[in-house]
Amino acid sequence: MNRIAVKVSVKANIDKVWNYWTAPEHIKNWNFATDEWCCPKVENNLRPNEKFSWRMEAKDGSMGFDFEGTYNQIVEKELISYKMSDGRKVDIEFTQNGNEIQVSETFDTEGTNSDEQQRAGWQAILGNFKKYVESE
Repeated sequence: MNRIAVKVSVKANIDKVWNYWTAPEHIKNWNFATDEWCCPKVENNLRPNEKFSWRMEAKDGSMGFDFEGTYNQIVEKELISYKMSDGRKVDIEFTQNGNEIQVSETFDTEGTNSDEQQRAGWQAILGNFKKYVESE
């Protein structure tokens, strides 16, 4: 299993970035890789040992999946660490960089899709997050 890192810089303050990353009403507006997909259902209990479940599916109904896991560590406005339902680990760091917030995600690969496909997918979701935050 490999670890992959992706990141994006968002032109917004940390309060807005943190809120948009963690609040279900915002997650459903950015948590998908392409415009053909959506995130219609979000449950997010942002506390250690609590669970999250984000439904990601194609808008045409042809496919979908639940992205689920359990939070390990939360350091407000700095770090979110969780384990996905398949056991893979993810760390998300939020770092102030001038007038931007850098969001860095490091995740374990899943072994089904190529590392490059996984990197591209996670990077595309980060791109959607940036676009959503900066347009609101």
